[in-house]
Amino acid sequence: MTRPSHLEVSRMTMEYATRYRTRSHLPPDAGTPYFVEKGMGDRAHLFGDLITVYAGGEQTGNTFNFFTCEGPKGKIIPAHLHADTYEVFFVTQGAVRLFVEDLEGRQQEKLLTSGDFGFVPRNCPHAYRIERHHSQIVGVAARPGGTFERFFESLGTPTDELGLPAAPYVPAPDRFGTVPQRYDVRFLPDHEWRV
Repeated sequence: MTRPSHLEVSRMTMEYATRYRTRSHLPPDAGTPYFVEKGMGDRAHLFGDLITVYAGGEQTGNTFNFFTCEGPKGKIIPAHLHADTYEVFFVTQGAVRLFVEDLEGRQQEKLLTSGDFGFVPRNCPHAYRIERHHSQIVGVAARPGGTFERFFESLGTPTDELGLPAAPYVPAPDRFGTVPQRYDVRFLPDHEWRV
């Protein structure tokens, strides 16, 4: 098997217009093979994190998404759940503490470091806290009816920057109420972690 030349690979990396962005490296619909250079997916800032989407509902026929989350050492991300979505946390660098509660109310926490994997079934409250600067999580989420990756830029703010936000982007409180119906994300503001 011969490897494509640099010129051929360059031709395979294209820019598209999607219903979400005027410029994207992700095609606007399923069925198109594509390649995305490191960091060049659709990016958004939310809290202190940079979320980069590499594949979403449009590209996968609403079957799964694939994204990264990079962030500084910081505070816990608000507790939330996904009624119909299964979510994967795979840490590629740094350290991330994952908090999760099962359907019987048993809580666990686990420090995940490079190469560690965490799985959160649907309907299980969860949260995470980045424990080391420059940590990165690879996330995959799937549910029968669609994907939720556009939640990050809808609640957060789209960006063309490649790095973390200069200051945390914290949405106005009323914006949290608009996401559960569209993205299968329900925040649990009164949830307490006992672990």
